[in-house]
Amino acid sequence: MNTLKNMRIFVRVADAASFAGAARALDMTTAQASKAVSELEAHLRTRLLHRTTRKLALTDAGHRYLARCRDIIAMVDVSEAEAGAATAAPSGTLRLHAPASFGQVFVIPALARFLEQYPEVQADLLLSSRVPDLLEENIDVSLRLATAQLPDSGLVSTRICRMASVLCAAPLYLEMHGAPGSLEDLAQHTQVRLVAPHYSVDHWHFEGPDGRVKIPVPAGRLRVNTADSLAAALISGCGVGPVPLLSALPALRSGALVRVLPDYELQGTYVYAVYASRLYLDAKVKSWIEFLRAFVEQALAAPDAAALAPHTR
Repeated sequence: MNTLKNMRIFVRVADAASFAGAARALDMTTAQASKAVSELEAHLRTRLLHRTTRKLALTDAGHRYLARCRDIIAMVDVSEAEAGAATAAPSGTLRLHAPASFGQVFVIPALARFLEQYPEVQADLLLSSRVPDLLEENIDVSLRLATAQLPDSGLVSTRICRMASVLCAAPLYLEMHGAPGSLEDLAQHTQVRLVAPHYSVDHWHFEGPDGRVKIPVPAGRLRVNTADSLAAALISGCGVGPVPLLSALPALRSGALVRVLPDYELQGTYVYAVYASRLYLDAKVKSWIEFLRAFVEQALAAPDAAALAPHTR
């Protein structure tokens, strides 16, 4: 006996309150529909339907079994759809959102390679610090930054990476003011602060030889809202500030910035991919999330990245 097939027939019979109506919908004979339900009843050893010459009615057991059948059939349909989507080739328009700094450093170069690998995909990319409404704005994947787990929003989130932040300053600034020798010395230096929704603006949280240390951040004469603008300000000699490592890497590699107090890193920033639902996840969405995670992991594992940030995890 094909139990799942018979369950589907039973649900159709119950919905139509008729063997004949269910048989027409399923393109089978009335006798075949009746036999399927009888097989279920024999298997379960209980009556599911009251049959009269004029109508059908569910028994109490039939009502309970019908609800279970609906759940089981729905789960099977979802599983089959997910399996089919996993093997489908990514295609169509991928609508993406990312914070500006992370988007410029990671998403754009990753997206260029992704589109090269999947020629049937097109992409619309929105770079903005504003958090969009995925459903209203028809966005497939939004990247969010946070220092901890994202709050429950009814959406699905997947962690892409953790990025450390490192204290940096320009060589010219350090020549003029000297380099801080300890965390306490930071109070004597001009601070440039990153002010962003995902980033603490009142305290810096360090991890280093002394474990975790929390120190208050001085008011600072300059405040910026993106990591790229923070790096640009520091390169111009505005002071000392914490920059997410991979926004700082180009300047650290060129020598435009120098890492200050290299035994310490600041609180990690987590990057999450947020999307509407796990059900019927489109192949291009699934492929993009996996591709971006691998791209960022490879960048974080680069030898010079590890050397510039020995505590990055």
